[in-house]
Amino acid sequence: MRTIRIATRRSRLAMTQAEFVASRLRANEPSLRVELAGFTSQGDRDQSPSLAQAGGKSSFVGALEEAVRDGRADLAVHSMKDVAVRVPDGFALHTFGPRADVRDALVVNGSPGTLATLPGGAHVGTASIRRRALLLTLRRDLEVVPVRGNVDTRLKRLDAGGYHALLLACAGLDRLGLGDRIGQRVDAEVLVPAPGQGALAVEFLAGREDLDDLIRTGVDSEVERSVTAERQVTRRLGADCAMPFGAYCTACDGELRLTTVAAATDGTQMLRVELTGDDPVALGDDAAARLQKMGVGDLLGENAEDVAG
Repeated sequence: MRTIRIATRRSRLAMTQAEFVASRLRANEPSLRVELAGFTSQGDRDQSPSLAQAGGKSSFVGALEEAVRDGRADLAVHSMKDVAVRVPDGFALHTFGPRADVRDALVVNGSPGTLATLPGGAHVGTASIRRRALLLTLRRDLEVVPVRGNVDTRLKRLDAGGYHALLLACAGLDRLGLGDRIGQRVDAEVLVPAPGQGALAVEFLAGREDLDDLIRTGVDSEVERSVTAERQVTRRLGADCAMPFGAYCTACDGELRLTTVAAATDGTQMLRVELTGDDPVALGDDAAARLQKMGVGDLLGENAEDVAG
């Protein structure tokens, strides 16, 4: 019997996601023993108002990558939307399993509620610059305020009256069995999700062919192609969690449909590109080129540049 050790953050959601991966691996290799190793990331310790101030995406995955690099774990499980589009040298990455609901969730304090029924001036909490910008393109009369912490912490603050509503990911709420808290699952064409939202990522050292073969048994090819397109356009634009950018791709009968948006942080302007194709990398490149011609750099800031070379 061989043993695989999975590095994960200690939050209830992260542990739930890691256990999902573990159960799938065990199902494909019944003799496999899988252990979870919990780590506290910089992003968990730093409760700055925004993710960008806390160190960006690397603040969540860095501690797990270190554990894999130094042999304390064999692989790490992340939410794909938390993984930078440039994987560190020496690492390999796979999109794992089916994709959960990609939509953003509106959770309203004390009532079901939808975006349309929120009163003017309502305080809506989110840690996402993308959610803030896209929400303001729809409702300029709302007050969008920062909120950090894990899902349970944010819900407690909402229930205590700190906010009228929260914008969270449906995927996280569903995985925690909290789907009944969702007042509205906002259409992905309205609030275009973050690249990789709803998908899980498994990261391990490149060259571990034993792990590569094992992990591939849990890969959904259409999900991986879709996420590849989303991450490719993000990579080409140099976009990250500190930028108001969304990308969502679906696959049907081998054809991919990619929707990308970039918005001004105050919601006064938005660019949108929708394309179809069969090559995820080429599709991402095409979407990035079109957004650049439309002036996306002015919206995303001076950090938005073609980094693919």
